[in-house]
Amino acid sequence: MPAHEESSNPLVRERAHLAASRAALRAMREDVQALDIRDVTANWVNAAVLQSQIDDRIKALADLSHTPLFFGRLDYLHVVGAEKAEGSEGERFYIGRRHVHDAHGDPMVIDWRAPVSQPFYQASRNNPLDVDHRRRFGYTGGELTAYEDEYLTDPSETEQTSKLLQAEIERPRVGPMRDIVATIQPEQDEIVRSDLGGTVCVQGGPGTGKTAVGLHRVAYLLYAHRERLARTGTLVVGPNRSFLHYIEQVLPALGELEVQQATVEDLVAARVEVRGTDESAAAVIKGDARMAEVLRRAIRSHVTPPVEPVVVVRGSRRWRVPAYEVEEMTAELLARDMRYGAAHEALPQRIAHAVLVRMEEAGEAPDDRVQNAVARNPAVKAAVKAVWPAVDPAKLVLRLLTDAEFLAAHAQGLLSDDEQKQILMVKPARSVKAARWTAADAVLIDEAADLVARTHSLGHVVIDEAQDLSPMQYRAVGRRCSTGSATVLGDLAQGTTPWSTGSWEQALFHLGKADAVVEELTAGFRVPREVIAYASRLLPAISPGLTPVESVREAPGSLAVREAAAEELDAAVVAACEESLRHEGSIGLIAADARLPALAAALGAAGHSYLSPGEETTAASRLTLVPASLAKGLEYDYVVLDEPAAVVDGEPDERTGLRRLYVALTRAVSGLTVLHAADLPEQLA
Repeated sequence: MPAHEESSNPLVRERAHLAASRAALRAMREDVQALDIRDVTANWVNAAVLQSQIDDRIKALADLSHTPLFFGRLDYLHVVGAEKAEGSEGERFYIGRRHVHDAHGDPMVIDWRAPVSQPFYQASRNNPLDVDHRRRFGYTGGELTAYEDEYLTDPSETEQTSKLLQAEIERPRVGPMRDIVATIQPEQDEIVRSDLGGTVCVQGGPGTGKTAVGLHRVAYLLYAHRERLARTGTLVVGPNRSFLHYIEQVLPALGELEVQQATVEDLVAARVEVRGTDESAAAVIKGDARMAEVLRRAIRSHVTPPVEPVVVVRGSRRWRVPAYEVEEMTAELLARDMRYGAAHEALPQRIAHAVLVRMEEAGEAPDDRVQNAVARNPAVKAAVKAVWPAVDPAKLVLRLLTDAEFLAAHAQGLLSDDEQKQILMVKPARSVKAARWTAADAVLIDEAADLVARTHSLGHVVIDEAQDLSPMQYRAVGRRCSTGSATVLGDLAQGTTPWSTGSWEQALFHLGKADAVVEELTAGFRVPREVIAYASRLLPAISPGLTPVESVREAPGSLAVREAAAEELDAAVVAACEESLRHEGSIGLIAADARLPALAAALGAAGHSYLSPGEETTAASRLTLVPASLAKGLEYDYVVLDEPAAVVDGEPDERTGLRRLYVALTRAVSGLTVLHAADLPEQLA
């Protein structure tokens, strides 16, 4: 449709197009539901696979009533892709979360990921990208209620901030995290659309949208490389289950249903049950990259030189492979640095081949079946068991953590005597099942398992809150994308684990992606300017040299810092929550973990119910009581922060405590109220 045509009542016209698009989407879904596969499947397996694909397609074509079908429109000056002739008419495209076409196959809504949609995010007055004007739509309760035009080629138009864009960014949050497809900024769009082949690391402060950028990048890659990623798989790794629950609806809202989500603990927990916890010092040592070499040495120590020849009896003949020849085979396999298990499988074939050579020299004509039979010969099996025995990863790690001499032999020159003592189990377990394994132990077992047999690699992995991973955890995730790529998301200033990374260069090295491109997002769209400026007072102490976030949102009155007497603090916190509840949107009461019981009792006494992190907020239940240890990655319209000094004191050291406080201070989207009885940390003064 020509770009210059317009109804006398544009809003009526746009509502009509929305209704027609919804009808077309319903028709697309009904067409899929009506498919009869009985005559096109050869067997029940094919039928089950095809039916599963059809079911997924039906889900992807669902019309979500709370999600606008399109949010923007592009009116091009010329036909896209055609030669730009004078006087030619342009094209018009509606930009939305998924593609919708009419009964003739003509597009009614274009997927935001399509190349023709990119100017919606990238076009500007300086570089209009052949766009005459861009239209944004505003919705209320799913109904199209407003529109806003930006004429990119009209010199008389003045540069203005989009009010609809600002309203969408500031829209109150009730329920899980939403997509940001309607509000993606140019610098975010460049990261989202970067190529699948390369790994991207995004350093972004609070409110810069790094998590949303990572999730939208997954959606874009699935659009641009669907066949490849359908074969190899995609994975989102988050810091905890509450966080994953918070973000789990973003990709389905964009029509992507097949992305796995897990924590690092989920990835490595398949072999043992985690029932114990480590002291901080022990966890740091176990998470150190030096442990990878300790494990490598320990596994290779099971290889022992042969002391006897291998004698294979077949019929009336005896075939002898001398010990020195078996030792040469063993040395060659060690030099190739193969996976231990692969070498264990290869050695009997090497020995069998040596026997076949002798058989051929004696005039026989053995074939591959004979070689396989020799490889399974009891004498060969016994020789391999003595020289290159099978290794159980969990048993190996258990021995390292319970046998001081075994640990010392393989940690020599890597771990000090004191470090070795730190990681030895206080109460040695007699078996793998009886051991009280910790999360760090499970990562060590995962490393050992990879030394035995290669871990399956996915096509793309997103790692959020990546600054909190230990080197060994980076290695565990890196194994899951060794032949694929990754999107690494995080903020060095929010590192709150004792082993948090000091630089992205170190982190990417341990991940196995040292050549990754590091991008920095410094424009804040979520946290008000007053709030982020207050929190940024902590940066010199927690992450010197890091660029502070520059918020684009001014919200006068969004920050309140109040002091209360110690005996009145709980009541003051409850009152602040009640004040916040008068506003629209979600409310998070964040406090040091040790303060939660007292605050829970105070809320209960005042007649207020509350949710736990990860539970979905509703219009009737909008207050969440959040331990500071679980606040990372979550957002609330209004935050009440209880006793900052207690948040700092709840951590093992001041820097970690101040980082935890920085996280808590930056969870608010519309307003932050800080309540304290003790003195505020001097860095905030």
